[in-house]
Amino acid sequence: MSGSIEVVNPATGEPIATYEGWSPDRIETAVERAHAASRTWALVPVPERAARAARLARTLREHKDRLAPLVVAEMGKPVGEAEGEVEKSAVTADYYARHGAGILADERVEVDGAEAWVAYEPAGLVLAVMPWNFPVWQVMRFAIPSLVAGNGVLLKHAPNVTGSALAVQDLFVEAGFPDHLVTALVVAEPDVPETTARLIEDDRIAAVTLTGSNRAGAAVGSAAGRAAKKSVLELGGSDAFVVLDDADIEAAAAAAVKARFTNSGQSCVCAKRFIVDASVADAFTSAFVVGVQALRAGDPRERDTQVGPLARDDLRAAIQRQVDESVVAGARLLTGGKPLPGAGYFYQPTVLADTGPGMPAFDEETFGPLAAVAVAHGDEEAVRLANAGAYGLGLSVWTADAGRGIALARRITSGAAFINAVVASDPRLPFGGTKRSGYGRELAAAGVREFTNTRTYWVGT
Repeated sequence: MSGSIEVVNPATGEPIATYEGWSPDRIETAVERAHAASRTWALVPVPERAARAARLARTLREHKDRLAPLVVAEMGKPVGEAEGEVEKSAVTADYYARHGAGILADERVEVDGAEAWVAYEPAGLVLAVMPWNFPVWQVMRFAIPSLVAGNGVLLKHAPNVTGSALAVQDLFVEAGFPDHLVTALVVAEPDVPETTARLIEDDRIAAVTLTGSNRAGAAVGSAAGRAAKKSVLELGGSDAFVVLDDADIEAAAAAAVKARFTNSGQSCVCAKRFIVDASVADAFTSAFVVGVQALRAGDPRERDTQVGPLARDDLRAAIQRQVDESVVAGARLLTGGKPLPGAGYFYQPTVLADTGPGMPAFDEETFGPLAAVAVAHGDEEAVRLANAGAYGLGLSVWTADAGRGIALARRITSGAAFINAVVASDPRLPFGGTKRSGYGRELAAAGVREFTNTRTYWVGT
């Protein structure tokens, strides 16, 4: 057991770092230290924990110029978006620094003949299995509220962003959190399933959270269930972007480009299925394609780059399969549809028209720069197509009548519904999915309480 991890720059295809995977003995030592640190941290008063979050926000901003280039190098994110990821993490730290103590305060309950209240107490050491597509933000949006809640964090990050994982770990220490309270494990890819399963079974692990694929989520969720431990799963997404017949088409098309191609399309909350009313389908599609063709794909270190490479070559191959099979099934290729020439894992921003259920571009999660346009003949069919997918993470509806948009959104299953806006996560609002997009919530009050023991106190008088 234990091998090496080679991190490759996806913009060049060249190796940039090699890490030795940890042995079981080293992992055991790390777990023991993290468990001890979490037990001590649980005794720290909530206002002091929140104050550390404020220091973390400052530390994140101070190290933006170091963290962002590391994200660019390891997973190919355009540099402006990488800097935005760090800033969003800092904003989240600020939010919990201000509101964490209030969210976690005891809640008094009026009971005749007794004094009663509900307390939110630390769960313990939480295992976090995190993905590569937002190497800093994905960790921070879970870790910050969990730490303010009094828990410890055992981080199993994606191997291809090992450098980012270790940098994040060091950042918490620099911000004043105790040593080992946030511990990044270095696990070679072949060892990940066995190591993760063993950790979930470990009595020192109180709960587990995963952001990743449905296959990984099924494995982690079932292991947590067997161990009777709390789990939160944020899985895939194939968000519908619904354009109704009264929408501002130019605004909707411009937003659609942003919604689909942020992070080079490698996001669970990227809009992926564009369901457009037949009366405006031609106008929307034309404007959308023009916007897509104007995107600049290239070196993610350059500030005018809007679409970088895919993080791995196998991901690019998956997008090509989805395009090819969808075209065979009847979809029309409007732009893109093949890898960009040269080094790195670049793929042309791509739009398919005439898609629908039964095509990979519509049914599957497309994790890259591929958009699927489907035509709906009226609101009823728009609802049916939006609900036809297996996922239920986000939803965006575009209409001149907000009330109509809300009414339609209530008929579509998702964890979030945005009207005339692009789906996004915000520390002030809960984030999570339904159906095959997972369960549980991150961010806001729900996120800080997810990994607490909601404890009832009753004192007879």
